[in-house]
Amino acid sequence: MTVIEASRALGEVVQADERYKEYVRCRDINDEDKVLQDLIGEFNLVRQNLAMESDKPAGERDDEKVRELTEKMHKAYEAVMTNENMAAFTMAKQGMDKLMSEINTILTYSVEGEDPRTCPTEPPAADCSGSCSTCGGCG
Repeated sequence: MTVIEASRALGEVVQADERYKEYVRCRDINDEDKVLQDLIGEFNLVRQNLAMESDKPAGERDDEKVRELTEKMHKAYEAVMTNENMAAFTMAKQGMDKLMSEINTILTYSVEGEDPRTCPTEPPAADCSGSCSTCGGCG
């Protein structure tokens, strides 16, 4: 089996994982949630208007408008993030992000010569070189 073939097989296993299935389910629900899509659209519009106003030269920029748009953007963001479907999606995405981090960590340790069957699934601490052969032990 080649590395590419193994990667494709890994992709199939990932897609069979419950975390992936939940992520896709929640993503699809979000895509079909008209209220949520409208909230996201409103947030993006306000964010775009804020960026345009903020990018104006100091003499042309309306600081009061920037403040109002900033407040409106924060409220729009809160409305998006407190939507029940978005909250479920956020949790599902965190599960997928953790799975992908574990996979990437195993691959990284493997490339550095560690045993893929026993290496850690958590990324090394910031002060860790990543090589267990030169390590005095985890703190």
